[in-house]
Amino acid sequence: MKARSLIDGASYGPDALKASGRAFDEAWAQIAGNFGSDPVVIDAARLKLANALLSVADDDSRDVEVLRQAALQRMALDYRTLRATDR
Repeated sequence: MKARSLIDGASYGPDALKASGRAFDEAWAQIAGNFGSDPVVIDAARLKLANALLSVADDDSRDVEVLRQAALQRMALDYRTLRATDR
């Protein structure tokens, strides 16, 4: 999957990569049901989540819960901003 490859290929140390991967998986499990069953929609949403997570992570990231929550908040903010510009 492209999204997980994006996370796994980030230029962080092994501990930050492990935490980021777990945070991504947990965040996706929390929101996956919101995106239906269309593989194109699912892939797009997973990529948005991966980009949101990478925008809040850094090489010092170790707290899976903090990363998960920050990525979900960033993704929600991105969706709100996108909708606001559509008006």
